Amino acid sequence: MKQLLLDISPPCLPTLENFVPGRNLELFQTLKNIFGGHEQERFIYLWGVNGCGKSHLLQAVVESFMQNKLNADYINCGITQNFKMDFSVVDKINCLTIDNVDRLNASTQIDLFNLYNHIRDECQSLMLVSGSVAPSQLKLREDLVTRLGWGLIYQVHELSDDEKIQAMKKHAKRKGFELTQDVCNYLLRHVKRDLPSLIVTLDALDLHSLREKRPITIPMLRELLLPAS
Repeated sequence: MKQLLLDISPPCLPTLENFVPGRNLELFQTLKNIFGGHEQERFIYLWGVNGCGKSHLLQAVVESFMQNKLNADYINCGITQNFKMDFSVVDKINCLTIDNVDRLNASTQIDLFNLYNHIRDECQSLMLVSGSVAPSQLKLREDLVTRLGWGLIYQVHELSDDEKIQAMKKHAKRKGFELTQDVCNYLLRHVKRDLPSLIVTLDALDLHSLREKRPITIPMLRELLLPAS
C-alpha cells in the first residue's frame, strides 16, 4: 500500500469547486460572496481539527485570486515561521493567508501582530488565518489573540461519515468507476478518516485496480491494507 501511495499522481489542486462544504455552507458562501463583491469583511479566522479542510480553503482562496490575475500568498506556519515581510510587498498583495498560526514562536508572533496592524491601517488586502482552536483558546500573545479575533470567525466542521461517503462516491464517479457502500464503510473503518487521506487511498486503490484489471472489492482492500511483511 505504501508503494501505491507513492505511485499515484499528486492530489488535485485545492479549489473552492472541489471543496465539500458539509456543515460549512455559511463559511463557503461567505468566501464565494467575497469573490462576487458582496462581502466587505477583510479579516477571517478559521479553526478546527486537523483534516477538517482549513488548509484546503486557504489554498483554494489563493488559487481563486491568482486565477483572477490578482496577487495572493499562502504561508504555512508548520513549514515556515518567517513573517519579516517587506510592507511594500504586502501592499501589493490582494490576499494573504496564514495557516497553522498556533505554531508560531514568540518572535514571529510579534511579526504577525505588526502585519495585522499594517494591513488594517495601510492597505485593503483580504487576510485569512487558520488555527487549531478558537482565538480565545490560542496560547499566543494577548495582543495578537485580539487581532486574530477581528472580523469573522468560523469553526470548520469535519464532514460526517455520510458526507465523506458521498464525497468518495462523487470522486470515484469523476474517475470513471463506481464505489460500493461496503467498500466506503471499510475505508472509513480501516484507514485515516479525514477526507484528504481517504481520497489519496482511493486513488491508490483505483490505480491498483487498473493494473490488476480487478474491481475494487473488500478482499482486495484487505490484501492491500495488510502491513508489509
